[in-house]
Amino acid sequence: MSSTAQQYTNPIIPGFHPDPSICKAGSDFYLVNSTFHYFPGVPIYHSRDLVHWEQIGHCLTRLSQLNLEGCRSSMGIYAPTLRFHKGRFYMITTNLNGGFHNFYVWAEKAEGPWSEPVRLDWPSIDPSLFFDEDGRVYITGTGGFRGDEPKGIYQAEIDIETGKLLSERRLIWGGTGGKSAEGPHLYRVQGKYYLMIAEGGTEYGHMVTIARSDNPYGPFESNPSNPILTHRSTGSTIQATGHADLVQLEDGGWWAVFLGIRPVSVPFSGRHHHLGRETFLAPVTWSVDGWPVIGDAGKVAEKMDGGTLLLESDPLWIEKDDFDAKQLQLNWNFLRNPREEDWSLEDRPGWLTLRGSAVTLNDVGSPAFVGRRQQHHRCVVTTFLSFTSRQEGEEAGLTLYMNERFHYEIALLHSEANGRTVILRRRIGSLWKVELEEKYEGTDIIFGVEATPSQYSFYYASPNGERKSIGSGECSLLSTEVAGGFTGVYFGLYATGNGRACKAPASFDWFQYTPLS
Repeated sequence: MSSTAQQYTNPIIPGFHPDPSICKAGSDFYLVNSTFHYFPGVPIYHSRDLVHWEQIGHCLTRLSQLNLEGCRSSMGIYAPTLRFHKGRFYMITTNLNGGFHNFYVWAEKAEGPWSEPVRLDWPSIDPSLFFDEDGRVYITGTGGFRGDEPKGIYQAEIDIETGKLLSERRLIWGGTGGKSAEGPHLYRVQGKYYLMIAEGGTEYGHMVTIARSDNPYGPFESNPSNPILTHRSTGSTIQATGHADLVQLEDGGWWAVFLGIRPVSVPFSGRHHHLGRETFLAPVTWSVDGWPVIGDAGKVAEKMDGGTLLLESDPLWIEKDDFDAKQLQLNWNFLRNPREEDWSLEDRPGWLTLRGSAVTLNDVGSPAFVGRRQQHHRCVVTTFLSFTSRQEGEEAGLTLYMNERFHYEIALLHSEANGRTVILRRRIGSLWKVELEEKYEGTDIIFGVEATPSQYSFYYASPNGERKSIGSGECSLLSTEVAGGFTGVYFGLYATGNGRACKAPASFDWFQYTPLS
């Protein structure tokens, strides 16, 4: 462990980890992210140095907390805020599945268990909590979603025990004129109230702006140097920086976490990003007239000076999951609420068993799918599948999944005409194509994909045979710029009966994810 001027690398949490919110409890830091239509919801991370983070749980792990039935891709859980007050953690968020469902949960320990939701009469997104020194608690959020209500940032006092509003909901700031004033957080620093928000939309024009007041309801004075963070109209390798949250260290220093993207330039096609919006970190200084400055006058880099942070060693990257535990590792997710009968770690101990249902990867449903985020532009992913398919349409394999309309998969597929075959299929919007189909006699197979910043290359092998290339696909066709939405690519293990339940289970012995330099 070192105490002086070490450098750290951005992003601090790579891959699909948008809308970070941070809090401090004692000497420990905790952070949460949006999860949209994935389950469990809202991963929670722990760190001692702000740079190295370990996932310790999820805030939303039960259907009673998070109903994603029929949830469209990139709806669901938006922009959580995490706060710690008098020995309790509070996480407040919005579930946009079928409306604006705002609620918060609380826990005595960050790893959980978390409470049942306290539901709110708050028709907006991006809610945040602020615990003032006088005991009052405020909810702050984005407005303009009902009737002729003006767009902007709204606030009210709230009873934190019951969730009942104690005051009228009031518009407190409209921002600086950028579109989509959202993601607000209220702070009290040196007797003044600072309201920090995101503007410009969560795309290449994203930015962070701030205003201050002597009163929590304003009027708020806009910082004349706004925006305090943005990479718009720059050639930086980091783009779309915004949606920030602040935290103060024990030494008095301030830091900001925020989202950003790392796009890849595609010849004749512009910039594309497929890993999703990631979590970044930057130091915060204060100007002589009392305004915060994020990074280098609002700019950040992939390599940053850690200042006085006591940087620890990198956490161990676990490349291989042998599915030997009784529970899935925390980095695995389901699409929407999973059906208990679709997956098991006990049916065949040491294996992940998926029982394919009628639901496919093309459906707005919950297929037999277990996936984890792609977190590196360069990596190799492999898995061992055992699948004794005998019924028409039974299929199992490895998918690269952006959403139900944009995904690639390499799989074993059974048909009466051809028997068991290896296929490589690409779904791009309304277009789909089986790129290659080859006869495969066995029931055990290794599937693999090698990722570069611009291309995925697929291969397969029998357990004791040489690997055989089967084709490739562009990363850009799974990017947000093409596929839309707010998520990133997942590596997923799946099974489906393509319209009816599978008779044969698909068993995965292991999954290996190897980052490459």
